Amino acid sequence: MAGTDRKREMLAEGPAIILVEPQLGENIGMVARAMANFGLGELRLVNPRDGWPNEKARAAASRADHIIDGVAVFENLGGAVADLNFVYATTARPRDNFKPVRGPQEAAGELHRRFAAGQKTGILFGRERWGLTNEEVAMADEIVTFPVNPAFASLNIAQAVLLMSYEWMQQAGAGRAVAPEGPDLTPASREHINSLMDYLDRVLGERGYFRPADKKPKMMDNLRAVFTRPGFTVAELAVLRGVLTSLEKFSPKNPRGAGAPEARDGEQAK
Repeated sequence: MAGTDRKREMLAEGPAIILVEPQLGENIGMVARAMANFGLGELRLVNPRDGWPNEKARAAASRADHIIDGVAVFENLGGAVADLNFVYATTARPRDNFKPVRGPQEAAGELHRRFAAGQKTGILFGRERWGLTNEEVAMADEIVTFPVNPAFASLNIAQAVLLMSYEWMQQAGAGRAVAPEGPDLTPASREHINSLMDYLDRVLGERGYFRPADKKPKMMDNLRAVFTRPGFTVAELAVLRGVLTSLEKFSPKNPRGAGAPEARDGEQAK
């Protein structure tokens, strides 16, 4: 196929593509090429095995230099999704959690709706050999899975990104984007969700909630699924955090009206 038509405007918008611990530079380059083919422009890498920059990635990108030059690298997935309001995780394996599972077309439509509302979104893609861990999937709002032959379900990263990028472009051509319904409905970012989860981890641990102890990772995954699935807004999380903090600090024997609660070690009473 002919190279890039330099007289045409380069499309580069939409959800961020996030590769978790990619191994081969060639695969990263082919992902960049697939993104450029269908108008996506933001590529994030989490702890790439061979480091960054990577000349093999640039060579395989076939002149998708605007994507390679704009790559952002993160040490962990939490940092890579902290500023996003909504995240999909791609997986071919059944997952034991509460998250909705979408097909590529339905997921692309939802991404367009959120893009039109001014939200920041992303799509997670796992390692070449074994994909995403359950803990990484738990950091997403919903799951995307592809309708492939169950006897041969494996897709490489570039193929998976190509499918999602194609659906993004198709939905744009169909005019599926929907205007936002109101100015106060922006979902909380991963940073807000992660802050709440850290808080719950601490206060529930102090109260012996995680029993037996070896079940804690799964229990935390389930809690995260509860708080990501509804798409809480920043304001809603603030209300919820206030309620939980009140339950933590006050009791029937020490209600708010009775005076300041006892301060924790190293914490000033409020």
